[in-house]
Amino acid sequence: MASTPITDFYAGRNVFITGATGFVGVTIVEKLLRDVPNVGTLYLLMRAKKGKNIQERLEELKKNSVFDRFKELQLESRLSKIVPIEGDVGLENLGISPKDRQTLIENVNVVFHSAATLDFFQSLKETTNINLRGTRRVVELCQQLTKLDALVHVSSAYVNSYITEVEEKLYPSPDDPEKIIQLAETLNDDALKELEPKLLKDHPNTYTFTKHLAEHEVAKVASKFPCGIVRPSMITAAWKEPIPGWTISKNGPQGFFMGASKGILRRLPLDPTLIMDYIPIDVVVNGIIATGFYVNSLKVKNGNRPAELQIFHLTSSTYKPFRFEFLTDKINGYLHEYPLNSAVWYPNLRLVKSLFLFRLGAILFHFIPGFFLDLVTKLSGGRPILMRLHKNVWNSLNTLEKFIFTEWHFDSKRLLALSKTLDPVDRKKFIIDISELTWDEYFANTIRGVRQYLSKESPKNLEKARRKDKILLGLHVVLQLVFYYGIFKLIIGLTGVSSAKAALILPVFYYLFGLI
Repeated sequence: MASTPITDFYAGRNVFITGATGFVGVTIVEKLLRDVPNVGTLYLLMRAKKGKNIQERLEELKKNSVFDRFKELQLESRLSKIVPIEGDVGLENLGISPKDRQTLIENVNVVFHSAATLDFFQSLKETTNINLRGTRRVVELCQQLTKLDALVHVSSAYVNSYITEVEEKLYPSPDDPEKIIQLAETLNDDALKELEPKLLKDHPNTYTFTKHLAEHEVAKVASKFPCGIVRPSMITAAWKEPIPGWTISKNGPQGFFMGASKGILRRLPLDPTLIMDYIPIDVVVNGIIATGFYVNSLKVKNGNRPAELQIFHLTSSTYKPFRFEFLTDKINGYLHEYPLNSAVWYPNLRLVKSLFLFRLGAILFHFIPGFFLDLVTKLSGGRPILMRLHKNVWNSLNTLEKFIFTEWHFDSKRLLALSKTLDPVDRKKFIIDISELTWDEYFANTIRGVRQYLSKESPKNLEKARRKDKILLGLHVVLQLVFYYGIFKLIIGLTGVSSAKAALILPVFYYLFGLI
């Protein structure tokens, strides 16, 4: 494999990664091991979980589907470069033992901080501890590292979601972090909840608020060592690597494609004319790796003094904008091209422009079928989940409304300028310019990836699933005929009109149901 400036930079360098078991973290691990064969040791911050120690969790990590292609290339020997470090960003000193901390201090060259709590509904106490104080703890460790060449902090494009035209720069801190930390430590959740509106101000939730504060923790040390902040938007399935459509995340479109392919999710509150900012996971990981290289190269050019903090948007809205109107007539086609053998009903996803109409549709198309399907599941000895799932969605709508019906424009000129400075080979190996991305092909691959990696259905049973899909179509048509025949008879029974007049009224009901 030919060497390039980026692969040369990471060759022999040891990397410390937080959030290594998450969507972003595990993809960083795979990419470095696959495309930077001479990378040094990868120290992964991990915590024991569900009765499993970190060695057991490491073995679980190695079985992640992100390594499927890696194993096909027979690169498993490189997994020996991974060294788990027991710890947690939510604990003092990251929960790392003195011995392990000393190992990191003496050996780590690059730090990728991707650990965070992404829950929009989490309490301010928890998000402050993980997102704000967790970042501070990582920064404190970085200041002790004797060979640090770069720190890359994974933030979010939505840390500045209180404005809709966002630049690649550090915006003023929304509050004093010391005050927020003190409040989180001294007040209980109920008292904090009462204070939240006053503290958050224009921030929609505790996630964006604490992630915004966390950026300033990185900014404070940018003069001491090379620092970069990357701000991805909604991170979606892989565009090219490791496999087109690969994903382990149920957030964003992957989650609703998963529900729609089951035939469970039939309505989605979404305005197809709005730009939805999606960015593939492989582009995000390439951006993180490239940023680590770049901030160090600036230090070298600057007489071995760190340059100013570098901030990059890993986004699509101003460069390769996507609107669901591009796919309105194609989504269901993709769902039937890659159907599930485990589908409970014929997939038919429809986008609804208002929450009011969505709620009406949810009662008819989600709650009523969900009730009966849960009943059947319970009677057959299974665990009913549909009603709970639909209730959770219903209860979260008001909180998510801003993110569903707001169009943001995230400027990415600095990221594109970074791409142009890269070596031509690096530009192809670590793609951050999405000019060649085709949304139609991308979402077809995403739905295929959701089928394989989230719904756990093998490509081998695709033909069987397609046969079932045709059967479900027949049942769907029969049910619709029965339903509208019932409406037809109801019109006659309630109004006393003739069958001919009832037949003329029936299209009105068809149109009205079409709105929801």
